[in-house]
Amino acid sequence: MGTYLLRRGLQAVLIILLVSVIIFFTMRLLPGDPILMLVTASEAESATQEQMDALRHEFGLDKPMIVQYFNWMGGVVRGDLGKSILQRAPVGKEILRRLPITFHLGSLAFLMSIIFGIPAGIVCAIRRGTWLDTTVTFLTNIGITIPNFWLGIIFIYVFAVNLDWLPVQGYTSPFIDLAKNTRQIIMPVICMSFFPIASAARQTRSSMLEVMHQDYIRTAWSKGNSERVVILRHGIKNALIPVVTLMGMSISMIIGGAVIMETVFNIPGMGRLAVASVLNQDYPYVQGITLIIAITVVLANLLVDILNGWLDPKIHYD
Repeated sequence: MGTYLLRRGLQAVLIILLVSVIIFFTMRLLPGDPILMLVTASEAESATQEQMDALRHEFGLDKPMIVQYFNWMGGVVRGDLGKSILQRAPVGKEILRRLPITFHLGSLAFLMSIIFGIPAGIVCAIRRGTWLDTTVTFLTNIGITIPNFWLGIIFIYVFAVNLDWLPVQGYTSPFIDLAKNTRQIIMPVICMSFFPIASAARQTRSSMLEVMHQDYIRTAWSKGNSERVVILRHGIKNALIPVVTLMGMSISMIIGGAVIMETVFNIPGMGRLAVASVLNQDYPYVQGITLIIAITVVLANLLVDILNGWLDPKIHYD
């Protein structure tokens, strides 16, 4: 296990470095000049070349790109993600302020996908061919195909505009006003969890159907065990192996959904900051946010591999 973790740790570092290289140079190859986004149109017309060069020097944009990259990575190693070009504020401080908001929404969506998706798939597999199986399968097919941004717009139109049950936008900390926070996050969390719930239910149903036809399940039935014992003790653990892998992959989907939902519902999280930073060509914000997302996804995949080893004794980490 120790050798495996060391090898996966080295792979994780290489992946994160590769992501940092891609996002760093991609942002700088895009057309446009972030300095022109910093100054107004009138200031750009009256500013001298020396003043523009001074601004580029302030943010290190006058150096070769390879030098800029190593300067940025050197700061990342020291815990410094740089300074925003537009806001002239530390990137790490602003990300830390917005990170709990995105984490709050994403963790709730992830929990909902586990709480509703996995039991729904188990019930459908056990009651295969019934009206319950047909209904849930139909809903999961819709959940996989429907775009979450379109679903968010429909929710806003129905529950916020027409019925006036929920607020259209905004975010309030649960430590300040729990009731208001709950009303504000209902729609975005449901939209973010719709696809993960549907995919988890479909995968769980498929895995359970395959497991329930195995020899050891028939042996468990032949011993006179109850349906509950057979399912809980022998079926679920083996059926969850591909589901756990899928749930690890869904973390990246939830993060991507947060970017869209925070924009649709005007929530001041990391996703909305990322979108605004890309449009404004604020390189440090985009680099910092992408790096955090990459680290989160890599750690989630490592955790999935460890859980698979616990669920399946046939998996050996040499």
